[in-house]
This record gives sequence, C-alpha cells and structure tokens, in this order.
Amino acid sequence: MRKYELMYIIRPDVEQEAVQTLVEKFDAIINNGGELTKTDVVGKRRLAYEINKLRDGIYVLVHFNATSEVVNELDRVIKITDEIIRYLVVRDVA
Repeated sequence: MRKYELMYIIRPDVEQEAVQTLVEKFDAIINNGGELTKTDVVGKRRLAYEINKLRDGIYVLVHFNATSEVVNELDRVIKITDEIIRYLVVRDVA
C-alpha cells in the first residue's frame, strides 16, 4: 500500500449533517481495502477563483494508505457526487 493525500471542496450551501455524511461516505470507501490515517474538515474558506459561480467552499483534507484499486473507486465515486466542486488525490512521497 502507498500513502495518499486527498483534498476535496464541498459546495458551501450543503448542510452540516450532509457534510458529515459525505466525509463518512468517503472514509468508508477508503477503509474498504485501505487504511485511513487522518481526516481533517478544515471548514469554509474563500476560493482562489470562482468555480461554477461559487466563491466559497468547505475544504476537507484526508491522509490514507491504500492500493490503486481503492484510489480508483474513490475517484469514481467523487466524480459522480454533485456536492463536490473540486478534488485532488496525490501520492504522498514523504
């Protein structure tokens, strides 16, 4: 298993309970074949530039160890989730 880092931005108009549900959903995908190291809901921040007429977003940072199959499944699920504005999964080399 390799170390990965995931950052995703949730729409600012999503309720707090829905944000928690999304975080738990993605954590469950990672735990299904991987190992979750740390999940940090950073909170609502101003975006560097406007995305789909939105100026703010709720940032979430996740550190985890997983195989490429888990990362591919996570990528697939995030792409079809409407509440996510942007996301990025990178391999952590440190």
